[in-house]
Amino acid sequence: MAEKRTVAFHTLGCKLNFSETSAIGRMMEQEGFEKKEFDDLADVYVINTCSVTDNADKECRQIVRRIQRRSPQSMVVITGCYAQLKPREIAEIPGVDLVLGAAEKFNIATHLATLTKGDSTRICSCDIEDVSGFNASWSVNDRTRTFLKVQDGCDYSCSFCTIPMARGKSRSDSIRNVLNNARDLASNGVKEIVLTGVNLGDFGKGADGNKRNEESFFDLVKSLDEVEGIERYRISSIEPNLLTNDIIAFVANSRKFMPHFHIPLQSGSNEILSLMRRRYKKELYADRVKLIKTLMPHASIGVDVIVGFPGETEDLFKETFDFLHALDVSYLHVFTYSERANTVALDIKPIVPMNTRNDRNKSLRNLGYMKQQYFQHQFLGQNRKVLFEGHSKNGIMEGYTDNYIRVATPYRKEWVNEIIDWKL
Repeated sequence: MAEKRTVAFHTLGCKLNFSETSAIGRMMEQEGFEKKEFDDLADVYVINTCSVTDNADKECRQIVRRIQRRSPQSMVVITGCYAQLKPREIAEIPGVDLVLGAAEKFNIATHLATLTKGDSTRICSCDIEDVSGFNASWSVNDRTRTFLKVQDGCDYSCSFCTIPMARGKSRSDSIRNVLNNARDLASNGVKEIVLTGVNLGDFGKGADGNKRNEESFFDLVKSLDEVEGIERYRISSIEPNLLTNDIIAFVANSRKFMPHFHIPLQSGSNEILSLMRRRYKKELYADRVKLIKTLMPHASIGVDVIVGFPGETEDLFKETFDFLHALDVSYLHVFTYSERANTVALDIKPIVPMNTRNDRNKSLRNLGYMKQQYFQHQFLGQNRKVLFEGHSKNGIMEGYTDNYIRVATPYRKEWVNEIIDWKL
């Protein structure tokens, strides 16, 4: 009997990438491959890339070099956003054998069947306008919580973003398929599902990228709330203009949707939001936060923000800082603007010096730390429900409260994948 070929995966970037890597891994196991840890020796290494920042590009190159030193005879496959955007650049990295764009990432096993180490690097990509269809994906972490992809692509044209070029037009799974996947996950012991997508609130456009929303994200939320066996849902990230009052009110009254929102802001200055081509003003954002906190005072609200965008003067940055300082949010994810090829933002002036960008990042990270400490301090002494995860870090297990406060405690096997009343 022939020995199984082995494959190992490494994922860069967002939770959506993690869910897709997990799906690709299951497909390759069905094709007869044996899955290995990335630090083990394997016949094939697959790197699922991101290209939101320069760091992701650099990290991809570093990982390929590491594989070459460890196992020069192994096949190296690069897929994901970086592979779609810059396939020829990746093909020139020594040691890369196969570059797969957005339309081919779920066909790795088929391509490997006709490829030999030492062949010229093969590029399988296409114009992003030709990418259609939807591949359902989910990542399972110790059977506790899973990131379930329900939407892909984006029809927005933010001036700093390459994601539409890397993932194509907005398209979705159907509610019927999502419900079937949720039921399957429940039957496998999953307690919590995190809904993910590129532009999650735009859910409803067909798998062919049909411009009309046949179904809505609100329809999906209401339907999922009825699925037996899943005890918790979270909405991973949703644009403020797509987070409707109806969705917020439904979550406030739901037994299963957690009081936790992650809402990208990007800037607290309307002038910068306009340059970014965002589809809302800061006043709308503040209204969304106010409604959430009115209906769910205990809710956690996370914020994405970009510093150092072209045209961001000191006064405009202060406007963002002051806006966030006054906003009743729980934590910040702060990103330093980095130039991306073929984006409109490259033509916006003046450019903010990198040292100024870094100083502003540090300033907002400090603010974010204080916001998080203040939010968590409000619940000291309260009992909240914590879903504990299965992995142990040096004898410690972790879990999250309903409102996304992380809890750590000495590992207890009987608590794995159980929701425990916990005094904070």
